[in-house]
Amino acid sequence: MRDLVIQPGLTIPGSELSIAFARSGGSGGQNVNKVSTKVDLRWHPGSSAALHPNDRAWLLEKLANKLTGDGALIVTSTLTRDQIKNREDALSKLTLIVRSALIRPKHRRETKPSRGAKRRRVADKRHRAGIKAGRSGGGGDD
Repeated sequence: MRDLVIQPGLTIPGSELSIAFARSGGSGGQNVNKVSTKVDLRWHPGSSAALHPNDRAWLLEKLANKLTGDGALIVTSTLTRDQIKNREDALSKLTLIVRSALIRPKHRRETKPSRGAKRRRVADKRHRAGIKAGRSGGGGDD
């Protein structure tokens, strides 16, 4: 199997990927009963040489609910009735899963409101309080 490029600087060697085929369910008539078009793609991120230790720890944490008991990530494709297209679909799914799991959120730097913003907020509060105070004040001729 060929190497799978996830992003620049990260390529999963083809030797780490294992692929299995099975008979696919669903529509397809007699073709379903005789052709193995379902694709199961397996990859073990915990023992992958492609990942840096920091990336491995991050990835294992993010994908914890998608991993099997032995630490394998299984991607399945039954999109089409063609084994080759399903293989490509499974590879692209794996690429998307790993790429999105490796995204780290930006570190938020805490900021304070500026002095002008504080002044404007207090001025708006005073203005609104004045409007509300003007509403009460009698004048109720019943």
